[in-house]
Amino acid sequence: MDVDAYLARIGAQRPAAPTAAALAELHERHATSVPFENLSVHRYEPIVLAEDALVDKIVRQRRGGFCYELNGAFAALLRELGFTVSLLAARVYRGEGRFGSPFDHLALRVDLEEPWLADVGFGRFARRPLRMTACEAQPDAEGEFLVLDAPDGDLDVRYNGEPVYRLERRPRLLADFGPTCWWQATSPDSHFTQQLLCTLPTPGGRVTLAGDKLIEHVDGKRVERVLAGREIVDAYREYFGIDVNEAPSPGVFPAAGPRPFPN
Repeated sequence: MDVDAYLARIGAQRPAAPTAAALAELHERHATSVPFENLSVHRYEPIVLAEDALVDKIVRQRRGGFCYELNGAFAALLRELGFTVSLLAARVYRGEGRFGSPFDHLALRVDLEEPWLADVGFGRFARRPLRMTACEAQPDAEGEFLVLDAPDGDLDVRYNGEPVYRLERRPRLLADFGPTCWWQATSPDSHFTQQLLCTLPTPGGRVTLAGDKLIEHVDGKRVERVLAGREIVDAYREYFGIDVNEAPSPGVFPAAGPRPFPN
């Protein structure tokens, strides 16, 4: 991996040592530089869960991705910098006391003097890592987070009092997430096939492009406007640093079930 190129992509300096402070800086730089986006799903681009492919997409292509891509690449960067990293599977909260399927989400455990939860791939989430052994609220620029013990030895992560996901403690391999990643990117029942989304934190809040709607949260105020044609292309470049030749449009996914990616 070209570590210097990856660090330049997120505007970070190479840390002198793998410390908690260094992890926090890298995490925040990544979370505020690399957008959470699902353009590949709607442009029918294969999503390859291999570290070199993920890093190439983020660094050379200057794209973003969803959890498997963003946290998969970030884990590779951290390991190159001397951190001890494990991939963890999580089930996203779906409401009414229900959680999604295993491998619904990929998050990271980083072991230093104590274990830290790192997650740059959930969309709106903590900008800095969370202590995994703390029972008290952990303030962050995005809000207040809690990491609590859950049934069967799992951990529950809460954001502003609401459940976010249930996290396993067992380390996984990147390949373990392949089948669910494929389902998320191809099934008409997946949240990612139902909406075209690109979002990134900003110093004053957050900017999101949902289809043709540009939504800006600045100092607690929401401003929304509908874009068209070249305005959408320009918005991807201006707000997210993503170059597209034409305005992406949501894909059409067959109701019969998940489809294969084209060869």
